[in-house]
Amino acid sequence: MKIVFTTGGTGGHIYPAIAIIREVKRLKPDAKVWFIGTKLKHGKKDLQDQHVIIKTITSGKMRRYFSPKALIQNFIDLFRIPIGIIQSFFLLKKIKPDLVFGKGGYGSLPVIIAANKLKIPIYIHESDSIMGKSTQIATKYAQKIFSSFDTIDNSIVVGNPIRKELLENKNIKYFDLQNDKPVILIVGGSQGAERINDLVLQVLPQLLEKYEIIHQCGKKSLNEVNSTAQIMVKDDNLLKYYHAYGFLNEKQLSSAMDACHLIVSRAGAGFIFEIAAMGKPSILIPLPESAQNHQVKNAYQYSKNGATIVMEPKNPTPRLLMQNITKIFSNPTLLSNMKKAAQKFAMPDSAERIAIEILDIK
Repeated sequence: MKIVFTTGGTGGHIYPAIAIIREVKRLKPDAKVWFIGTKLKHGKKDLQDQHVIIKTITSGKMRRYFSPKALIQNFIDLFRIPIGIIQSFFLLKKIKPDLVFGKGGYGSLPVIIAANKLKIPIYIHESDSIMGKSTQIATKYAQKIFSSFDTIDNSIVVGNPIRKELLENKNIKYFDLQNDKPVILIVGGSQGAERINDLVLQVLPQLLEKYEIIHQCGKKSLNEVNSTAQIMVKDDNLLKYYHAYGFLNEKQLSSAMDACHLIVSRAGAGFIFEIAAMGKPSILIPLPESAQNHQVKNAYQYSKNGATIVMEPKNPTPRLLMQNITKIFSNPTLLSNMKKAAQKFAMPDSAERIAIEILDIK
C-alpha cells in the first residue's frame, strides 16, 4: 500500500501527521509512505525515522491582513501555488498512491488539488475548532473528514492525533529538578512565544518563591531569557528552580509533562490534546494573531468542561498570570477537578482510529 501525507510546515500540522504515520506503520508494516509538502520547520528527522520519503514542493498562501509587504507576497504566491500543483501532479503520477492524507496548512493544498485531478482518494483532518481556509477548500474533494472538536459539520470526531511516545516515555528523567516545590511547565509553542516569555520573566522572582519552572522559551530567545532571568532573580538559591530550554524534543517534553503539576501554554489544538492525554491542569494564553482567531476558539472549547483557565489574549498581564496560578494551587479540589476534566476530554487513540479508517481495517 502506498500513502502520501501532506501538511503545512509547522509543528501543529506535522506532529499529528507523524502520530498517524506511526500507527499506519504499526498496523501495516509493509506500507510505503511519502510526505509531499513545503520545506519542514519541524519533524523532518521523525519522518526519516519512520522511513518516510520526503518530497518538497513550492506553495503560497493568501494573507488576510493589509500591508504593502503582504500585497507583494500575495502577488508572488499567486504564481507559486500553481507551480506547486504542477509539481504535485507529476510526483503523484509517478508514485501512484492508494490515497492522500491532508493535515491542513497551505503547503498541503497543491497536493490535494493535484490528487483530485488524478482521482486519488483524499482524506483530511482538521485540528482546530474552526476550519482553516485550506481545509475548507480540501473538503470539496475529500472522501472523509476527521476533526478534533465537535464543531466541524459532516466530520468524524476523533480528537487530535497525539504522539503515543509522549505517554510511553514519561518516566525518563531529563531535568535536574529540586523536587521540593510544585513544578510548572511553560510552553510557548514549537518556536517559543515572546509575549509569554515576557509575562513569566516579569514575575519570575515571585514564581520561584513557591514553584519550580521548566520553560521552553524558543531557540532564538534562550540566551536573552537566561540573561534576563539572572538580572531579575538575584538569589542563586531561587535561580536553581528555573530551567530554561530553547526547544524540548519529544522525550524531554514527555518527561517535563510527566513531572509538572500545571502547564501554561498557547492554545494550539495539538498541544491541548497532549495536555489532556497527560491529565494536566492548564492555563491557556491563546495567540491573538492566529488565523481566524482559532486559538481563542480552541481554548474556550477546551475550557467548557473545566480542564483549563483561559487568559484573554489581548491583555494577559503578569499579575493576572500570578493570580490564576495561585488560584489553582491554593485550591486542591479545583486542581483535582481540572485533572479529571482533562482526562475526560482526552482522546489518546485518535491516531489509531484514523489509521484504521484510512487502511480500511475491519
